[in-house]
Amino acid sequence: MRNADLIRFARLAASGNPLRAALLVLAMAIGVAAVVVLTALGDGARRYVMNEFASLGSNLVIILPGRSQTGGFNPGNVITSTPRDMSIDDAQALLRVRGVRQVAPLAIGTSEISAGGKLREVMVAGTTAGYFQLRQMALTQGRFLSHGDWHRGAGEAVIGARVRAELFGNAPSIGQWVRIGDRRFRVVGVLASSGQGLGMNADELVMVPVSQAQALFNSNTLFRILVEANSREAIEIVKTQVTEIIKLRHDGEQDVTVITQDAVLATFDRLLGALTLGVAGIAAISLAVAGILVMNVMLVSVTQRTAEIGLLKALGATGATIRLLFLTEACLMSLAGAVLGYALGQAGAALIRQLYPTFPAFAPDWAVLAGLGTALFTGILFALLPARRAAQLDPVQALAKR
Repeated sequence: MRNADLIRFARLAASGNPLRAALLVLAMAIGVAAVVVLTALGDGARRYVMNEFASLGSNLVIILPGRSQTGGFNPGNVITSTPRDMSIDDAQALLRVRGVRQVAPLAIGTSEISAGGKLREVMVAGTTAGYFQLRQMALTQGRFLSHGDWHRGAGEAVIGARVRAELFGNAPSIGQWVRIGDRRFRVVGVLASSGQGLGMNADELVMVPVSQAQALFNSNTLFRILVEANSREAIEIVKTQVTEIIKLRHDGEQDVTVITQDAVLATFDRLLGALTLGVAGIAAISLAVAGILVMNVMLVSVTQRTAEIGLLKALGATGATIRLLFLTEACLMSLAGAVLGYALGQAGAALIRQLYPTFPAFAPDWAVLAGLGTALFTGILFALLPARRAAQLDPVQALAKR
């Protein structure tokens, strides 16, 4: 039997029972669509985190309070408590490190901000002018914080876009006075709208000089110190020197964790890559279920078409030809289900991107190819038993059941 006749015969056999074929195709499509959508979510989460950390700036070395016992980056350190204070003096000492471009101390807390009788709670970040350059932040109005003595910052603030809209509406905000906690600040700049990022919404952020923030929160410690190296080649050298300087300043005790941006990215890349593989494996289970359905449907098909098989054998068809006919039929239906599932999965991923524009929900190529390949392999694998049973039928006994 020629290949064209083989495909035509299998297609007619599959379309002979539309409901059965439709259910089989749908089951396979659901499995492939699940693989595409779930891997799009997993890989999208990985890309989102990578992009967010990349937006922090480039060539970063980050000093966190507390010593990581593993000697590497632990995501739990992001919310660690402070066993020993990191001070403004510690941050200023790092300016002397060779290969350092910027140093930005950071103090974080929440407080109430009020102006013109309007009051709301905001996150307050105390930092220096170098932070804006390090993070490459943009303004829509005004200027950034002034350069000056880190211990005696001026009473000025840069506010987020939403804070400006809620406090001042359409009225001008630059030069206006606001009260944060028990202190007054003059608004000197408004941040460009950038939305949520790594748990900090810049639109609802208020930035003040680091010394003013420490006075506001009645604390002398820093939340983090960000250091920007001159180049990627200088990152490891800067990390080593920063560690030594902090250790000397803290009486020889290494009580901080110094990590690089690359280490953070690599850690999250591994974690979220494993998550993507995990959800892909879970989704692939549905393809195994669809394969079992293929086997059941094909076994029923063999029983229903016993006389047809007997007639084909009587006309000279070999067992190998009969087996190939059933495998081709399973392959066609599995292929149709895989293509439909791919389309449904891409539509689902597109819907996620439409609902959450900042979330890059794109299924990786390997997941799409694996989903399509697994669908075809599963369909053919589970059709082997029915095809073998059909090929072994005795033509006389098969015709007798007609």
